[in-house]
This record gives sequence, C-alpha cells and structure tokens, in this order.
Amino acid sequence: MTSFPGRRRAAVVGTGAIVSGGHLPALRAHADRVELVAAVDVDPGRLDAFRAEAWAEAGEAVAGFSSVEAMLDAVRPDLVLIGTPPSLHCEQTVAALKSGAWVLCEKPLCLSLAEYDEIAAAEAASGAYASVIFQHRYGSGALRARELIRGGELGAPLVAHCQTTWHRDAAYYSVPWRGRWATEGGGPTMGHGIHQYDLLLHLLGEWEEVQAMAARLVHDTESEDVSTALARFAGGALATVVNSVLSPDEVSRVRVDCADATVEVTHLYGHRNGDWVYTPAPHAAEERAVAWREVGEEDVPSSHTAQLGFVLDAGDAGVRPPGSGREARDTLEFAAALYKAAFTGRVVRAGEIGPGDAFYEAMHGGFGGTWRGSGRGSERGSGRGTVGGVGRG
Repeated sequence: MTSFPGRRRAAVVGTGAIVSGGHLPALRAHADRVELVAAVDVDPGRLDAFRAEAWAEAGEAVAGFSSVEAMLDAVRPDLVLIGTPPSLHCEQTVAALKSGAWVLCEKPLCLSLAEYDEIAAAEAASGAYASVIFQHRYGSGALRARELIRGGELGAPLVAHCQTTWHRDAAYYSVPWRGRWATEGGGPTMGHGIHQYDLLLHLLGEWEEVQAMAARLVHDTESEDVSTALARFAGGALATVVNSVLSPDEVSRVRVDCADATVEVTHLYGHRNGDWVYTPAPHAAEERAVAWREVGEEDVPSSHTAQLGFVLDAGDAGVRPPGSGREARDTLEFAAALYKAAFTGRVVRAGEIGPGDAFYEAMHGGFGGTWRGSGRGSERGSGRGTVGGVGRG
C-alpha cells in the first residue's frame, strides 16, 4: 500500500466555490502536514484567481494546469482533491489513482455502481485509495453519537428519520450540468440528501431493503426534485428518508430513537457538538443521560478540514482511509436502490444491483425520461410528475 512520506504534496482539480470554500481552508488548517503544489481548471481566469488566493494565504507558489493528465505527469502529487462537476469524477479519480496518488473527491464519487467498481479496480491495481467527501461523519458530535449507538449505550436502534429539506430555485438549475442524469447522476437524492443519509448509514450500519417514491414537482429538470424512502436496517431498525429541493424552511436532520434514548442532530450545512441532543427514555437513569452528553473538550465541526485530517492520518499509517471502499459503495448503493425502488415500485434489497441490472449502469435504470402523472401534469418538460409504485408512463 502506498503511504504519505513526510509533508504531503497535494493538487486540487477544479477551483470553483467548493474548492475555494471547502478544500482550500482544509489544506490551510493542515499546512504542517500537507502543501498545495498544483491546481487544475479549464477556465484560465478562475485558475489564476485561485492561484493568487492560495499564494496570498500560504506564500507558496501553486503551479497551474488546464488538464489533469498534464498536472499528474508534471507534479506527481501524493494527494489529489477533486471538486469538479460529478460527471468528471470517475475519470479524474481513476487517472489520479493510476499515477499513485490518493484521492479525496466531492460527492458523489461517481454516477453509478459500475463506475464505482471501475474506481475500485484502479485502487487495487495502484495501491492508492479514493475517499468521497462525506464531512458530516467527522465532527466530534457525530463521532460521539456513532460510538454510543454502535456500542449499545443507548439501547437497540428502533426508528430513525433522515431529512434533507432544502430549497433551490430555477437559477440554480440554469447551470447546464445540474438536474441531468448524465452529468449530475440524479436530483437531490444524489446531490443533496446523500450527506444526511450517509450519516444515517454511518450511525446505524448495514441496510437491508428500501422502498421509495420520487417526483419532479416544480423544476424543469430530467431528474427528480424530491424523493422519499423507507429503509430497513440489518439490526431491525426502520427509517424514513426525505430528500427535497422544494422546501422553503430549510433544515437537515437525523434522528434515531433507541430503546433507552433519542439522539437527534439538527443543522443545515454543518453541525457542532451543541447541535446534538440526547433525550433519555423515562426508564433511563439521569446519570446515563449526563454521560451521553459528555463529548469531551473538543468541539470539532463537521467539515472538509475534519475529514482531511482522517485521510492524512490514514496516509501516515498506510491504511485505507475512512469514506472509501465498502463505506463509499454502501452509500452509493443506497442511492441506486432508492432510485430502483422508486422507478419500479418494488422493494429493493441490498446487494441485488449488480452487473446486468440496468440500475448498475445508471441511477435512472433506463427510466430517466419517464414520469407517471401526479394529476397536475406529467409530460416530460412540464416540470411535474411522479414515479414509484406506478410503473412506466
């Protein structure tokens, strides 16, 4: 396995808002362990502006490139951070892995399970690893909640709710790659709610089956603008999952009702310790509740900075980083199962989507242009329609 020698040399691919606002601050926070040496962007003006910003902050020159291939050949970085549109993630991740670099890529890591398995093959061949940005796993509050739930301290998990109810307007979807199956992979199920249900899976463990519905109710997009799911977990817990970009009152929430307590986090784009609330069951002793709420002196927010630290730690040890391998695939498989359940109207079980299944190749499974009517207009391009339990239109 490859590991990081000394101070790591990092490159960013894409220099837009998510890299400037998420990855660059993370690199600054870990400047004693990693240095930014290169940036890639097809827009020369944006690239120059980013390089100037990086220079002003760190006082270190950042080489600029217009292609990933040229950067990899010239720089040979240890770590590549990818913040480009989703349809580019697989190709760029595989190229970086083949060069021997580790990868930390924005979600979704790729657009299908078939693409994920291509990335896994590149990992196996190179000895390097690719992690996906799921930063909500890594705040100190989330680490504490997982420890308590997985350790049985709160009793058996019974019922859970996972909510990503956000709002995006028409201007948001005027960006050409958004809302299209081929370039975004799906709607809020892939691009927005995936953060919250990844956290849900992180807390509860393996899921067993999914039922779902999805609809395009407002936006003139190819993909859905809302989806709902019911999920059963291996431990027996049942969960609801809602992903929306139609909701004026925006909130992100995960709640798990266990036998001895309810744990809930409510936030929007990031959480801290104070966002996690523990409510004991009537029979639970108060001293137990006091212990649950003790998270230590550190209050680490969920962030790219927190996740990058875990990746660097894994690099030091030469071991697989969190957010890669089985963990990354399980979350992507949950998305594929949700779409398959919504489009086919039947229960989808973990592990059933493999080569030969249409939903292995694409999240829409060939149903992407089909939206069965909701009673308010359902023709393609009308902006309205539903799928789930109703077959093809």
